[in-house]
Amino acid sequence: MKSRKRIKKWGFALFLIGLVSQLDAQQLTRFAVVDLSQVYMAFFRDSRAVRDWEERSARVQTEIDRMSREIQDLKNSQLSAENRGDREQALRFEHEVYRKSEYLKEYYKIKTAELEDQKSKLTQSGAFLNQVNNEIRLIAESEGYSMVLSLKENTGILWYSPTVDITDKLIQSLRSKVGR
Repeated sequence: MKSRKRIKKWGFALFLIGLVSQLDAQQLTRFAVVDLSQVYMAFFRDSRAVRDWEERSARVQTEIDRMSREIQDLKNSQLSAENRGDREQALRFEHEVYRKSEYLKEYYKIKTAELEDQKSKLTQSGAFLNQVNNEIRLIAESEGYSMVLSLKENTGILWYSPTVDITDKLIQSLRSKVGR
């Protein structure tokens, strides 16, 4: 009887040891996300390159607003011509509205792509990336993240909890390193 109890105790002890070993071997993978363009814009806002991008972006928006107002004025003129019964003039305005609307769509598409490309190039500077990568590594290691993903460049992220976004923490860490 005693040997049977001993065997059961040893068996149970071995089972517990195996269970603890198995649980210890299964580490929970934690990940974080970072918006590098947001980090760049916040950290280097005072740089000449970022100011140039912001000025270009504002000029593009001003031009889009101007064209939109012009199209709206043409639509109003078309409506006035229709109300007067001047079908020929209304058709000319309609054609002009269509032509300018198509131009605006194309302009918007091209300028948005150019601005995104310029913004992307800003975030690809070697010194910036080295500094950011070092800070990401430090934050990830200190907080136990196994993986840090780029939020904007990885289209595989369909959803994430805001609690894993370390963008603001990264910006604060970078600012503290340069004394801002």
